[in-house]
Amino acid sequence: MSPACAHIIDDDEAIRDALQWLLKTRDVACETWPSAEAFLDAVQPDWCGCALLDIRMDGMSGLECFDVLRGRGNSLPVVFITGHGDVPMAVSALKKGAFDFIEKPFNNSDVVEIVRRAMAADLERSREHSARGAIEARLALVTPREREVMDLILEGKYNKVIADELNISMRTVEAHRSKVFEKMEVRSAVELARLLQELKAKE
Repeated sequence: MSPACAHIIDDDEAIRDALQWLLKTRDVACETWPSAEAFLDAVQPDWCGCALLDIRMDGMSGLECFDVLRGRGNSLPVVFITGHGDVPMAVSALKKGAFDFIEKPFNNSDVVEIVRRAMAADLERSREHSARGAIEARLALVTPREREVMDLILEGKYNKVIADELNISMRTVEAHRSKVFEKMEVRSAVELARLLQELKAKE
């Protein structure tokens, strides 16, 4: 994962410089981009932090850039920089999943607070994504037969009932059960159920 960074995308050099100076003086790592196109050419799926995106720019607009990002499956939090007349557009963008917006002329403390909140939200999203990936990786180790046994364990069925339903011996059920617990890194059916519920909640 790349280091967290606030990406400032604005075609107004004065705004870019002002925001960069503000964030750097508050110890927030940042980088500037003169256009949506330049940012989109460079952005990588593993970038984390947030994007400060001017809603109106020459060439591709901030809203178009936002749509392209989301179309690529990129969920980097986006904070729109807006002029007074752009607020309805910004509110519409919030409904589409933008993180927040700031109005020009902006209050320095408000900008820093919003950027920090956006970066914290992205960090939490990255952690959840990593946790989900770890559970999915364990689940991928479970064989189809073990999966059948696991599903019946999760239904609360006893080994004897599972053996009868799958037409296998009790000893085989116990072996599969043991393997499932080992691969999923749990010690009981309750832990297993909790782990898979956690995975479902993260979807």
